Amino acid sequence: MAKGCLYAAAVLSTSLLVASVALLVARVFPKAVEQQVKEGTVLQNGTEAFDLWEDPPPPVYTQFYFFNVTNPLEVVNGDIPFVEEIGPYTYREYRPRVNVHILDNGTRVSSENPKTYVFEPGKSVGDPEVDLIRTVNIPAVTAMEWAKSTSLQFPTKILLILYQENLFVTHTVHELLWGYKDKLLSLLHLLWPEIDPVFGLFNKMNGTDDGEYVVLSGKMNYLNFSKIVEWRGKESLDWWTTKSCNMINGTDGSAFHPLISKDETIYLFSSDFCRSLYVTFDSFVTVSGIPAYRFVPPPKVFANSSVNPDNAGFCVPAGNCHGSGILNVSMCKQGAPIFLSAPHFYQADEKYVKDIQGMHPKKEDHETFLDINPLTGLLLQAAKRLQINVFVRHLEGFIETGNVRTLIFPVVHVNESVLIDEASAKKLKSVLFEATLVTSIPYIIMALGILLGIVFIVLVCRPPGTKEESTEEERASLIRTS
Repeated sequence: MAKGCLYAAAVLSTSLLVASVALLVARVFPKAVEQQVKEGTVLQNGTEAFDLWEDPPPPVYTQFYFFNVTNPLEVVNGDIPFVEEIGPYTYREYRPRVNVHILDNGTRVSSENPKTYVFEPGKSVGDPEVDLIRTVNIPAVTAMEWAKSTSLQFPTKILLILYQENLFVTHTVHELLWGYKDKLLSLLHLLWPEIDPVFGLFNKMNGTDDGEYVVLSGKMNYLNFSKIVEWRGKESLDWWTTKSCNMINGTDGSAFHPLISKDETIYLFSSDFCRSLYVTFDSFVTVSGIPAYRFVPPPKVFANSSVNPDNAGFCVPAGNCHGSGILNVSMCKQGAPIFLSAPHFYQADEKYVKDIQGMHPKKEDHETFLDINPLTGLLLQAAKRLQINVFVRHLEGFIETGNVRTLIFPVVHVNESVLIDEASAKKLKSVLFEATLVTSIPYIIMALGILLGIVFIVLVCRPPGTKEESTEEERASLIRTS
């Protein structure tokens, strides 16, 4: 009987080891988990993925940091500008998707994404209704750029003098962000009604959306989950000079397909940047105890066309290219000479940093990043960081520009950040734990096989006679006792 048990242990141990190896090679359990994740990541009513996409639970905060000009007269006379960063002025951002419609038998979904900003005094340095900022007079600079080579040049000069416009103005944070009625724009509005008399960097962007999006649901292919196929009724942009630069690629940056690989390139479309861009793997991180891949935009994304020829299409007008790290978005900002960059000209050409005293680019403070859980594709933490700049230069005939240098002048930088909330993190940890248990089954089977094998070896390899000797000793002890 003992030999039968030993034989059974040997057979079972071998079978368990063979089975575990076969399961590992075939990836049966990981494939089962992956299949379940794929099937669950679809934008259709009743799925958790749809609920999270429609109304994301983690809070989004937007921080504004303004650059206050401390030597305006000297700048007009040709000196280097000195700026001091003032901020943050923090707003809680609410961004549920509305007017959601399931299209084409569940393969596509349309929606709008209005954003509402609510001021957070406890997370801010001051009162935006009171705090004053001296910065570039964007309406005046825009009017001068519009008129410089047209028949409107002379009347524009008269208006600027009449209204005593200067290259720099002082307004409250609230006015600069959400709008104030500008005297010059108000007069131009009478002549050209399409010109808004109210100027603000985020004028008419509080409580409004940036247009209708149509995205793929992921029903046909999980890799297409929430991928944008139309924006504002168009499948491509028309601001840039090449087809590739006008492409609308990827998602809006709030949702991603599951089973993310660190080797893939993730594409995003941002209406703030007026273009698509991409991010690549940077590092392994942990967010709220959850593993994630950190993706960041490589320098090549905003590199000059001499470094990255694919960016030649972003030179507008065609052939008018600037240095690396900045993007001329005047074409999508009603002609205003607005240039975007990373905060403090991070990863931009050194000349932009040196042109402005007060620029201190730092990777940890000024880099855009996305932390994504690779299994589920859920966004755990992110920061979208951009800086709004104005193109300033001396314009012949406009005395307001004086002897100012040609500059990409920083006005404000924005940090839009999100961090997974505690409830969502707890739920995701539970899902990941279950997935880990399932995928660990082959290893558990292997461990049992090895344990049984060890028991078998110990029993078989015991020194001979051990059992008989112990039996004789027991009998002798019984005889002495009796």
